[in-house]
Amino acid sequence: MTSATHSTLFPRESGPGQFPAPPQGADSVLEGLDPEQRAVATSLRGPVCVLAGAGTGKTRAITHRIAYGVHAGVLQPGSVLAVTFTNRAAGEMRGRLRQLGVAGVQARTFHSAALRQLQYFWPKAVGGGLPRIIDRKVQLVAEAAAACRVRLDRGELRDVTAEIEWSKVTQTVPADYAAAARAAGRETPRDAAEISQLYGTYEDLKRHRSVIDFEDVLLLAVAILQDRHDIAEQVRGQYQHFVVDEYQDVSPLQQRLLDLWLGERDSLCVVGDASQTIYSFTGATPDHLLDFRTRHPGATVVKLVRDYRSTPQVVHLANGLLAQASGRAADHRLELVSQREAGPEPHYSEYTDEPAEAEGAARRIRDLIASGVPASEIAVLFRTNSQSETYEQALADAAIPYQLRGAERFFERPEVREAGAALRGAARFGGNDSLLDDAVDLPSQVRAVLSTKGWTPQPPAGSGAVRERWESLAALVRLAEDFSRARDAATLADLVAELDERAGAQHAPTVEGVTLASLHAAKGLEWDAVFVVGVAEGMMPITYARTDEQIEEERRLLYVGVTRARRHLHVSWALSRSPGGRAGRRPSRFLDGLRPGSTGSATRVGPLGHGGVEPGSGRVPATAAPAARRRVRTPARCRVCGRTLTDAGEMKLMRCDDCPSDMNEGLYTRLHDWRAAQAKEIGQPEFCVFTDRTLVAIAETAPSDEGSLARIPGVGMRKVRGFGADVLAICAGEEGESGAGDR
Repeated sequence: MTSATHSTLFPRESGPGQFPAPPQGADSVLEGLDPEQRAVATSLRGPVCVLAGAGTGKTRAITHRIAYGVHAGVLQPGSVLAVTFTNRAAGEMRGRLRQLGVAGVQARTFHSAALRQLQYFWPKAVGGGLPRIIDRKVQLVAEAAAACRVRLDRGELRDVTAEIEWSKVTQTVPADYAAAARAAGRETPRDAAEISQLYGTYEDLKRHRSVIDFEDVLLLAVAILQDRHDIAEQVRGQYQHFVVDEYQDVSPLQQRLLDLWLGERDSLCVVGDASQTIYSFTGATPDHLLDFRTRHPGATVVKLVRDYRSTPQVVHLANGLLAQASGRAADHRLELVSQREAGPEPHYSEYTDEPAEAEGAARRIRDLIASGVPASEIAVLFRTNSQSETYEQALADAAIPYQLRGAERFFERPEVREAGAALRGAARFGGNDSLLDDAVDLPSQVRAVLSTKGWTPQPPAGSGAVRERWESLAALVRLAEDFSRARDAATLADLVAELDERAGAQHAPTVEGVTLASLHAAKGLEWDAVFVVGVAEGMMPITYARTDEQIEEERRLLYVGVTRARRHLHVSWALSRSPGGRAGRRPSRFLDGLRPGSTGSATRVGPLGHGGVEPGSGRVPATAAPAARRRVRTPARCRVCGRTLTDAGEMKLMRCDDCPSDMNEGLYTRLHDWRAAQAKEIGQPEFCVFTDRTLVAIAETAPSDEGSLARIPGVGMRKVRGFGADVLAICAGEEGESGAGDR
């Protein structure tokens, strides 16, 4: 595997390379990209589908694609619209494009792009000003319930609001809600007919008050583009090239808007990973991603599987989670290959109750911080927000700072706004301010200014609002220090300009503190150390996940949590909720066969997504045909006694554990020694070459050609290409001579 240069919008390492100069020319944009990322960057014509596993550098690939197209003169910046799902992701994309010397590209969320178009075209299409957008639906839903004489408690109010949101993104009108919910298999919080009535009344109230909600922004944009062909053509004349990130999370309504933006053109690049589909309850579906080749037969498909984020140990667990999965998304899973050096094995912990679990996590976090891991590079991830309080208390008791807020809101904090105003004033009039008389460089100037806003050289004791305020100001001080190291002659005005650009890009500096977040909120983020807590039956999967589809989404949610970790991964669960409670819980079924001491299948037969490029051929490949996904698999039987095999280990050997083995001991020894040498050469654990079971199966079978070697469970053609020559040579009594090859 070739490595790619690690790159983020603003790299964590300080120094001269932290604010790099933009590339000079199109070819320099491609420097540091791996072969698959380079294929993404240079595929500028026709539809392109990028299947990108966790940590494989998808944002890097698509921003370099835009930058390469602009520098090569193929794309005009103003004609490109890149859309994603969060302000943070859109801000990161804008920041990376800025570092690549590209200005003028629109990188927005679906809602932001639609709102901008609505505000511009509303006077022409409808007349007057755009109606006011309500911040929260809950109050209006409560009024609708009162009008219908329906009593809703707080939980039901939230759930009915979610049903209305789902209806709108799936383009379901009130009269059709009951039938649509039944067809989708949704468990409704109230009688479906009652929710339909509430939904209709809610819409009536909005019309009466001339207000719209968040989903209406997309619905109205779709309506205008459908009804006004002149406006649709004007939008299509402006935007001619589209990039869609996190495409597995697109809702039917968002797909409809995208189709209207595109018209009859095919200049579209989508990026996604079906194994990270975790928002189906909101109407998101991976079907648009999985059916991309069907809708665009000539599309180029690029698969990114080189994981630059996580160690081989973390990646092995992540792959193991998906190996047990079922369903359509699982049939298109990507097997990640770590590009990092080996790290510690994931740590599994069982506790008597949830407070003990939180205290145990706090102790381990304290040890990590003492060993040099910054608090800002540690996260505690849980299934529901209600679990947060226990961990807040445990961290506060251990005097460990923590943060609950997301980075995208950093520049909206009152103390940050006050600090920005103070720095801006000092940049303009600092020459007349005695406060800066003794400040000899940029960092000391910033420290002097922020000292009037509450910054001190030492943090305040304890936690809470005072500590959070200090942490925000300290983050600005550290940014000034990094900025000054990178640019010796930087002035206070330069720093203020940098802060303004960062605020526009919604990219916050690092705040020192352990992050507490739900697994859903952690999507798109990463840390050096991750604690995935509460991984017990009833919480993971959650109690109300009953259907196969819901269970599989819970598995994917755990997969997302695991793949947030770069190096340290801790997985824990509690046997009871409260001290002294009945210890009736058990670890999540998702860990069966993966955690030490557990049993269960960690291997699933099925197609795997390996890295590479499938050029557009103008026809649908055979692998996209429905029949390929529904092939019938015959049961595995013991080759000695004929019994049907169900255990993954026995299936790999193709015999029962207690049936006699015909293994060639000498061959096994030679294979074992070869595996150790290969693992050392490629810098990965021995199981990444072949597991012990696979090695035994090879020694028992003694294959003589690539076909028979590939048919051994745990081998496959990918490992045949990488290790087949060596293994066949050893089986033939010769010494293997080939290198690690393409793993």
